[in-house]
Amino acid sequence: MNLDSYRKDKPLNRDIIKYIAVFTMFLNHYAHIFLAPDTLMFKLFNIIGYFTAPTMCYFLAEGYHFTHSKQKYAVRLFLFALISQIPFSLALYGEITFYKLNMIFTLFCCFLILLILNQNKINNMIFKATVISGIILLSQYCDWGILAPIYTLLFFWAEKSDKKIKIAYVSGILISALYLLIIFINNFTFKIYLFYLIKYETGLILSGFCIIYLYNGRRIKFGKTFSKWFFYLFYPAHLMILRIISVVWYK
Repeated sequence: MNLDSYRKDKPLNRDIIKYIAVFTMFLNHYAHIFLAPDTLMFKLFNIIGYFTAPTMCYFLAEGYHFTHSKQKYAVRLFLFALISQIPFSLALYGEITFYKLNMIFTLFCCFLILLILNQNKINNMIFKATVISGIILLSQYCDWGILAPIYTLLFFWAEKSDKKIKIAYVSGILISALYLLIIFINNFTFKIYLFYLIKYETGLILSGFCIIYLYNGRRIKFGKTFSKWFFYLFYPAHLMILRIISVVWYK
């Protein structure tokens, strides 16, 4: 069954869902900067914040089909990734660093993967698979590395098929569980594994529920330009503001 055949009555458009994702991201960052890790509020905000990444990956995969200029889209992602790195590293690591790149760099990697995947001039599938695998491996130095590119490929494969989108989210849940098991294999404790598993899977489940059952496939009617630039600007702006507040607060 195609999503377009029953989406008309769904309550949420693309921009509203993105605003929700931005808010959950803000809660996650607020928790990391201002709350103690052992508090219930920290754990709640941290878990809720994992809704953002898979949702943004879904809309990146969907937006790939509709963007007027893929080159401009890629350049825009790269520029805002550069702009966001200092606020990102200062806010979450307390220093300017490039050993962990921000989420927009991750989305840039995801977009490059889609570009290569759909490059008709390259007919060698082994070459394509090798380059895409290399980008996925390099993404480990980014926020949500490895998993975000995999989610993006799953969502791109699903396109507008209701059945495939459900399969994509279930596959994402299984892959996340396996990925975390590999990550913690050397220092495995069930309590830590369970906590991270709950974070990742809750985010995917919430994202999947939102996209499958609430998303109407449309954009906001008014303020499209504002929404477009808001999502780019909010990321570095809120991180820098949180950093400034934290410096003043704890001084």
